[in-house]
Amino acid sequence: MKKEPQTISKRFWIKLGLAPFAMFAFAFALVPLYDTFCDITGLNGRTSNTMFKGKNTSDVDLNRKITIEFMSSTTPGFPLEFRPTVTKMEIIPGKLYTITYIAENRSDRTIIGQAVPSFAPGLAAKHFKKLQCFCFSNQTFEPKKPKEMPVRFFVDSKLDKDIVDITLSYNFFKVKDAKPGPVAGL
Repeated sequence: MKKEPQTISKRFWIKLGLAPFAMFAFAFALVPLYDTFCDITGLNGRTSNTMFKGKNTSDVDLNRKITIEFMSSTTPGFPLEFRPTVTKMEIIPGKLYTITYIAENRSDRTIIGQAVPSFAPGLAAKHFKKLQCFCFSNQTFEPKKPKEMPVRFFVDSKLDKDIVDITLSYNFFKVKDAKPGPVAGL
C-alpha cells in the first residue's frame, strides 16, 4: 500500500512564518529581564544606583563597622596603570564615602577603556549604592596624563549583619583605540 502525500495547510505556513517573530520578541524581552535580575541579585557586578538627594536612603548604623578592600586590575596588554588611592577603608553602614582611583595611560596614543566592578561576597553588591562612579561608561585616557576617577558610595545598613568584609574590585579593559591624530607634545 502506498501512502498518499500529505498536503500542508495554510495554517501550518502561518505558524511557521510567525515563529521567527515570536523568537525575536522573546529575545528582545530578555534584555530588560536580565537587567532587572542583575539589579536584584547583584549578579555581574551590577548594583542599585540609588540617587542621592541630600540624605542617604539608608539609616546610619553607628554600632556597626564594615571593612572594604579596594582592588584594581587591567586586562593583559592594556597600557593603563590603574590603582585605588586607598586599598582598605573601615566604614559605617549608611554614611557617605568617596574614594579615588588613579589611572595613567602608559602608551603614546589616546586609548579608551571601561571598568567593570565586581564584589565579594556577591550579596553585598545590591547593598553597595554608588552615587558617582566611572564604571560602565567609556573613559578616554590621553598619553602619559594621570586621571583621577572618584567613586562616591554608601553601604545600605540592611546589609546582612554577618557580612563584615567587602571587596570591591574594578577591572579595566580596552574598548577601542581613539581616532588617530597628533599626540600632544610630539
